Amino acid sequence: MRMKFMLHAAAISAFSCAISTAPAADWMQFGYDATHSGNNTAETTLTQGNVEQLVRRYQATLPANVDSAPVYLSNVDTSGGTKDLLFLLAQDGTLMALDAADGSVVWSHQVTGNQPTTSAPAIDPGRQYVYAYGLDGFVHKYNVGNGNEVTSGGWPELVTLKTDVEKAAGSLTIATSGGTTYLYAVTDGYAGDAGDYQGHLTTINLGTGDQNVFNTLCSDNPTHLDHGGNDCERPLPSDFGGSGIWGRGGATFDAGTNRVYISTGNGWFDANTAGFNWGDSVLALVANGAGSSSLPDDSYTPDNFLELFNSDTDLGSVSLAILPVQAGEAVTHLGAQLGKDAMIRLIDLDNMSGTGVVGAVGGELELTNIPQGGGGMSEQPAVWVDPQGTTWLLVANNSGVSGLELQFTNLHTPTLVSQWNRGGNAKSAIVANGVLYYAANCSGGYCMFAADPVTGNVLWTSSEHLGGLHWQSPILVDGAIYITDGGTLHRFDIGSSTHVVTPSAGPGGSIAPDTPQTVDDGATTSFTITPDATHNIAAVTGCGGNLDGNTYTTGPITVDCTVSATFVSNTDTIFSNGFDGTTP
Repeated sequence: MRMKFMLHAAAISAFSCAISTAPAADWMQFGYDATHSGNNTAETTLTQGNVEQLVRRYQATLPANVDSAPVYLSNVDTSGGTKDLLFLLAQDGTLMALDAADGSVVWSHQVTGNQPTTSAPAIDPGRQYVYAYGLDGFVHKYNVGNGNEVTSGGWPELVTLKTDVEKAAGSLTIATSGGTTYLYAVTDGYAGDAGDYQGHLTTINLGTGDQNVFNTLCSDNPTHLDHGGNDCERPLPSDFGGSGIWGRGGATFDAGTNRVYISTGNGWFDANTAGFNWGDSVLALVANGAGSSSLPDDSYTPDNFLELFNSDTDLGSVSLAILPVQAGEAVTHLGAQLGKDAMIRLIDLDNMSGTGVVGAVGGELELTNIPQGGGGMSEQPAVWVDPQGTTWLLVANNSGVSGLELQFTNLHTPTLVSQWNRGGNAKSAIVANGVLYYAANCSGGYCMFAADPVTGNVLWTSSEHLGGLHWQSPILVDGAIYITDGGTLHRFDIGSSTHVVTPSAGPGGSIAPDTPQTVDDGATTSFTITPDATHNIAAVTGCGGNLDGNTYTTGPITVDCTVSATFVSNTDTIFSNGFDGTTP
C-alpha cells in the first residue's frame, strides 16, 4: 500500500485559484460552468410567475444529427452582423455555429473519422475561440465569428491515438486556476466496450498549448497510448480495455479544492495493491492534470469495485457533482457520484477515502438510493442553492425526476434527503432563477417541462412535442430554452407567437433577404427589392405592405404570408409608354 500525504484544507485554500464564470448572456460549456452544475445563476427573464407563457419560437432543421447539448455565445461579430450564436457538435464530427434568432447556419466544419461522438464543444473565457473534439482524435480550435481554424501553437491538440476503439463522448471542460486556463478532454470506448481502449484525461494549457496525460489504466505511463509498442500491456484478469470516462460533462473542475475530477467506468482496479489501474473510481488531480509519481492527488473507490467491474455497472457513468457546503460544517468540500447501480455516494473531497491514502477502498460519507431508481443512469444531475442557502441535488434520469436536499445531522454529518420524485423517462436537468427544466416523455413523445425544484410541482409543459431523445439536454439563456432532438433545434421563449414571411422574386431581379423570415405576431418586416440592370420593378405585393423606393415594408403580420416581387424589362417599360419600336 502506498501512502501520499494530503494537503490540509487550510493549505489548499491558500492556493490562488479561480474558475471562469460565464457572462450574463453566455452558456459556454456543458452544464453552464466547469462544475457542470446546470445552474444558470444569471437568468432573470423566466420566473415561476411567467414560465407558463413559454411557447415554441421555432424548430430549425440541422445539417447533421446532434446527440449532446449546445453552448451559447452572445454578441458575436460575424460577416452577417452581430449575432447570438449556438455551437453544436454533430455525431458525424460537424461543428456548426447557428444564429440563435432563427436557427440558421452561420458556419460549419466537419472533421471526419470514426463515428459517433456525443461530446459538446466549449468556449474559452476570452470569447474568441470555440473548441470541439474531431473524429480524427484531436481537439480543434476555431474562431467563433467566422469558423476559421487555428493551426498554430500546437493546434489541433491530440486526444487519442486509438480512434478505432476510443472516442470523446464526454464534453469538453474549460477552467482557470492560478491565472492559467486549461481545457480538459476525456475518452471512453464505443458501444459494446470492444477493444483495448483506456479512459484518460488530456489537459491542455490554453496559453502555451502544452498538455499532460493521465491514463486511468497504466497510470504509470503519462503519454497517449497506441496499438503499437506504447500500449497498456499488462496481465490483467480480462482484456486490456475499459475504465472509460463516460459522464456527459467529462471532467469536473472544483475551484474550492483547485482540483480536476474524473469518474471512471468498469475497468480493472488494483491501486490498493500497488498497481496503476483505476477502474470504477473517482480520481482527483491537480489543476494541470498531471499525476504525481504516477498517482492521482486523491481517490475514491467503492469497496464493491469488483462486483461493479464484473457486472458492467459503471461507477463513473455520470460526472462528479460538486455540492456547495455552508460555512460551519465539518465537511468543507463535498461531491456526489451517481452510478449505473442507481446509487448516490457522498464523498469528502478533502479526504476521499477517509484514510488519507491514495488508492484505499471505501470511505464514502453516505450511500443512498436515487429516489426514482434508474439503473444504467448516464444523465447529469443539476445542483442548485436555494435562497435560504440550502443545496439541492436535482436528478432527472430514465426513471423520472427527483429533488434531494442536502442536510446535516447534529454531528455535522452530511446526508441527502429525498423531498419529492416523479416517474417517467427524463433527460439531464438544468435550473435557472428558481425553476427546474428538463425534457421527459409525455403523451405522444417528449415534451419540455418546468417545475418547482423544492416541490417538483410542474409549472409548464410544452404543447409541442420533441422528437426522440438520447443524451440531448437543454440550455437556457436570456429567457430562451434551446434543445435538439437529433436533426432539429427547438427554441422556446415567452415572446408572442410568430409567423413566417416568405419572400419570392420573379425573373429580372432579386429580393433580400431571400429566405423565410420569422416575425413576431403584430410586427412588421422589410425587404430590399433590386432589379437587374435591364429591368425595373413591376410590382411588389403581399402581407399588406407598401413600396418606398426599393424598400418594401409589410403591414402588421398576423398570419403566414408571402411577399412577391415581379420585374419588367426596360424595353417593355418603354413600349408600355407608347413607343412601338419603329423608327420615327
